[in-house]
Amino acid sequence: MLDLRESSGQSSVELVALLPLIAALTVGCWQCVVLGQSWWLVGVAARAAARAQIIGTSPLQAARRALPRGARSRLHVAARSGGGLEVRLTVMAVVGGVKLGSATAQIGASER
Repeated sequence: MLDLRESSGQSSVELVALLPLIAALTVGCWQCVVLGQSWWLVGVAARAAARAQIIGTSPLQAARRALPRGARSRLHVAARSGGGLEVRLTVMAVVGGVKLGSATAQIGASER
């Protein structure tokens, strides 16, 4: 007679059932790391662009040189009214390569 109370292999079945959840949590945590790095890098690029603007060189080139090679193509620097700059770095998804938005830093005189 078959005993339905037998628990042999139960933990393996539970692990297999939880693997998609574990994978989703891992990807979600890694995406948070990528987002945080993008915010950090846009701040670094904005400081480099501000220094370059003060000494009269190209803010875009200075901002791009301050970033790792993989992030340079995702950087946009735009002039604002009043002499300020807006530095924007596109945030990419960990899976699929989709653009999720952008991290932005503004430098220069604030407009009120």
